[in-house]
Amino acid sequence: MSHTLLRRAAAPAFVLALGVVAALAQDVPEPKRTKLGLYLTASQATDMLAEPGAVLVDLRSRGEVAFLGLPERADVHIPYMVMPMMAEYSAASGGYGLEINPDFPGDFRGWAEANGVGPDTRIVLMCRSGNRSARAADLLSEMGYRNVYSMIDGYEGDKAREGPGKGRRIVNGWRNAGLGWSYTIRPDQAYPADR
Repeated sequence: MSHTLLRRAAAPAFVLALGVVAALAQDVPEPKRTKLGLYLTASQATDMLAEPGAVLVDLRSRGEVAFLGLPERADVHIPYMVMPMMAEYSAASGGYGLEINPDFPGDFRGWAEANGVGPDTRIVLMCRSGNRSARAADLLSEMGYRNVYSMIDGYEGDKAREGPGKGRRIVNGWRNAGLGWSYTIRPDQAYPADR
């Protein structure tokens, strides 16, 4: 099927997704907003990813993917942030900080070129809960990619604000939506720099 026919066949779903994105944009918290303003929930992302040509990039750290699994549908894992060798504890956040992966732009571009991902490809970015995916979406838009969607609830979702699960990531997200995931990382999903 030609590229033009593929675009026409996907057009109704794409128009529907644009309507969802427009409705969602006004409700997106500031830290999860992107320059492009393209957002999806995990459940909405599965619909877009069912269309030909859309790709899912897992941006989480190696540790997150190794210990929490990744979506079966993920096309590739390319961490936007990494754990430094000598990570420092932050009392304010109650955890250890990550740092920007300096190789992310080049690693993404190399993977994209090798896999036919161009400036107009629909790219869905997923992190833990939607903050890192927003920053990565901004970077990819600066690199010339025009259809970069941030999955606003990510893999684990947002923390519950009240109730018995208060403080736990049980509200939304890929895993909480019951979407397919696995602890096994396929060779084609592995971070290209680690292959």
